[in-house]
Amino acid sequence: MKLTKDVTPALISFRGNAHRSSGCRRVFPLLLAMCLLTPSLIQARITKIQITSKESPTFGGATFGSVGQYEKIVGKAFGEVDPRDPKNAVIVDIGLAPKNASGNVEYAIDFYLLKPIDLSKGNHRVFHEAPNRGSKLFGAYFNRMPSAGNDPGAANPQGGFLMPLGYTMAWNGWDFAAGTNTANFNSTISVPVAKNADGSSITGPAYEYIENDNATTTSYTLTYPAATGDQAQATLTTRVHLDDTPQVIPASGWQYTNGGTAIQLLPAGTPFKQGNIYEFSYTAKDPTVNGLGYAAERDFNSFLRYATTDDAGTANPLAGDVAKIYTFEVSQPARMMNDFVHLGFNQDEKGRVVFDGNLNYIAGGDGINLNLRFSQPNRTERNRQHHLFAEGVFPFANQTLTDPITGKTDGRFARCTQTNTCPLAMEVYSANEYWVKAASLLTTDPMGTVDLSDPAYARYYFMSSFQHGLGNGATKGVCQQLQNPLDAGPVLRSLLVAMDRWSSQGVQPPGSQVPKLADRTLVGPSQAATGFPRIPGVTYTGLKTTRYRFDYGPQFDQGIMSINPPVVTAPYQDNPNNGAIYPSFVPKVDVDGNDIAGIRLPEVQVPLATYTGWGLRDAAFGGPDGCESTGQMIPFAKTKAERLASGDPRLSIEERYGNLWVYYFLLIDAIEKLSQQGFMLRDDASTALNTGLQNILNSGALPKSQQLILKKLMK
Repeated sequence: MKLTKDVTPALISFRGNAHRSSGCRRVFPLLLAMCLLTPSLIQARITKIQITSKESPTFGGATFGSVGQYEKIVGKAFGEVDPRDPKNAVIVDIGLAPKNASGNVEYAIDFYLLKPIDLSKGNHRVFHEAPNRGSKLFGAYFNRMPSAGNDPGAANPQGGFLMPLGYTMAWNGWDFAAGTNTANFNSTISVPVAKNADGSSITGPAYEYIENDNATTTSYTLTYPAATGDQAQATLTTRVHLDDTPQVIPASGWQYTNGGTAIQLLPAGTPFKQGNIYEFSYTAKDPTVNGLGYAAERDFNSFLRYATTDDAGTANPLAGDVAKIYTFEVSQPARMMNDFVHLGFNQDEKGRVVFDGNLNYIAGGDGINLNLRFSQPNRTERNRQHHLFAEGVFPFANQTLTDPITGKTDGRFARCTQTNTCPLAMEVYSANEYWVKAASLLTTDPMGTVDLSDPAYARYYFMSSFQHGLGNGATKGVCQQLQNPLDAGPVLRSLLVAMDRWSSQGVQPPGSQVPKLADRTLVGPSQAATGFPRIPGVTYTGLKTTRYRFDYGPQFDQGIMSINPPVVTAPYQDNPNNGAIYPSFVPKVDVDGNDIAGIRLPEVQVPLATYTGWGLRDAAFGGPDGCESTGQMIPFAKTKAERLASGDPRLSIEERYGNLWVYYFLLIDAIEKLSQQGFMLRDDASTALNTGLQNILNSGALPKSQQLILKKLMK
């Protein structure tokens, strides 16, 4: 195979201007007073870093070519923001947070760095990952090596991708939902509680969605404490399926516990029913200022990029080295990054760019339930869960558009376009986002009538036939079919290289790959519209999440939900009584049920199974409701006789390939095609070939003689 993709990014030497906190020093008293009262001169910044541990070298002492060895630096960073600065005033309730003597609001975060011991030998770039609920997920996609959980420096470095390229890797806390436990390098943030001006507790409506895929859970911890123990001011309901009418559980059937911070069913010890949906509406108190997570992302990465020391003189571990910062996120933090850019946080307090590029994985067009009073950033809307948490809110697209429902004109990149601080964006997402998060609104107008043209600063890459994240093809979990095991790692690695070339050299990345209305690869969800085959034993309902414009009350644009949750009636899906609907669409499939458009991995181009982004739950877990983030792998029959006996319309492995060599050369062609398109690196090609060969070996469709040949070929 001739695979021409070069994995070596251009290296740019860089010594940035050191950032020192400006202040009002050496001035006359009157000028000092004026300066202290001038909001524009009071900086949002990291004021202190505290290194709590250092391992040098890390990765067991491994050396990575000319880059050399790496070291691990772990610690805490302390920041403060000026609530009067317009860049921070967008943070909900920041004006009601406690303030220090400078009138600023403080926060603290955990951080974790992996860097070349000798930075001069690195590539002067930071690979930043915003943790997902405190956890680092990059390893499964970028380092081709066994996971070490939240301590990647302890991982076996064999197969590492980022280290030989010289990247520094950085993580920092931002997410209230990560909790307070810092064990095993969980990345947390400490944020203040907002209070009324007189110091009393702020109260307001709050909402909890409760669902357990077990029959043993007997208690549920509330996100915020109840403002009152009066059960008459709270409602607990239950139902079996999403479209059922919720049934109220009387006050005699539940109670508050742990001082109003949890609830349980009665009599005590009664478990929540497996798979049932419970919803709890109540009056909560003491909201945390969770939007400070955006400021933490901005200020810590700005510190790494521009600062020399903190206020006390502690050295920035990366001082003077950072030429570029590329941020990568998986799912929940990718939605956070959508809002981060939309709210203008890619501009630091001095007006400088924070992130040069954003490799945004499986967010679709959604934001996050973060910058709201009584927000819950851990929530994520799926086919069945968390629909009523404000997440899918206009604007959906990066481009500036007008919403005909509200009359608003906005876009995720509207603010940064005005300040020239937009990151380059690669939006990479799965088929699951179309089915459960209305991802088509990322590339169409809000009414779903026309496709949008790509803006100069963004590209869109649909991972054909993917579920949300990496599934286990050996298990069904709580779903009806086997999980979808397609792996986006090779594509993401290639796109990171393309991102660096785009940012550093102006080399255009591969063109967008998405389904479109114009060519009819973006269609309605019915089986007739998608063309999904009628496979024996596979249920198709066409279930797709409805994107509503919900009513959260008149102060919603200020981040206050006076109606929480919004009022809805059964059935939930496709019900105009629940709010105005933004039309959304899903990918059309081929005769095998695999998506036509997008980046098609070798497993999709030369298939042994049908792969879907959607799935349905098993009846024991609330089926046939949607199976949330999980897709399906539905293997082909091995032989024609087996296929005909079952009534499967999809050709068997025997019929479509005939023998090993037809499959082998089709697989090589598929890998070469991806490489030429810019979606697979040379180093990943041989792995992709071995994976494909192992797949057909595991299928059991090959005669024993060909199995022996294949095993020799794979040695």
